[in-house]
Amino acid sequence: MSKLGPILRNYFITGLIVITPMWGTYLILRTLFTSLDGVFGSFLQRKFNFYVPGFGIISLLILIFLTGLLVANIFGRKLIQVWEDFLNKVPLVRNVYSLVKAIVDTFSSQNKEKLSRVVLVEFPRKGCYTVAFTTGIPNEEILSIAGERLVNVYVPTTPNPTGGYMLLISEKEVKPLSMTVEEGMKMVISTGTYNPPSRKGKPGGPEGSETRKLL
Repeated sequence: MSKLGPILRNYFITGLIVITPMWGTYLILRTLFTSLDGVFGSFLQRKFNFYVPGFGIISLLILIFLTGLLVANIFGRKLIQVWEDFLNKVPLVRNVYSLVKAIVDTFSSQNKEKLSRVVLVEFPRKGCYTVAFTTGIPNEEILSIAGERLVNVYVPTTPNPTGGYMLLISEKEVKPLSMTVEEGMKMVISTGTYNPPSRKGKPGGPEGSETRKLL
């Protein structure tokens, strides 16, 4: 009987570990669906006394599409810029808006295209490493003055990766990592609590530090 207790406890903990993420995912998705559907669903119900579950989300998707269509032209971009300038002047609102926008911009395809790959560099001092992103190679003037091959490296701050440092580092001191740009950004935003899986056979360490492998 004394051995049965630990066995049952282990089974219970194992089941809890499996069920909790599933239940949490369900609750989050249900809350998200209800919230998004309520954005336009409640409005349609009040104004037209008409409501079909899910119709609010469809209306929201149409609004998002129309917003993208509007921003595609100069007038729309000017309008959005005026609205963003207004939000950035409102206390508290500007902090929330800038944080959300920073996270969205981080994972946007336009931003990821500018970041070539994830690397490891010593920063801000010797023996202290940080995750960074290569962004290109300096021009010939900078390279000739430095007298060695340099790489443009962006070191983001955490948890807001839109702020950071642009460094010009010797390619010999830049160590490429196997993680993707998206995985690297997740690691930065999560303050290191997210750790992407290691991929064997990918560039990493001194042997993969040629410029062509860094970009």
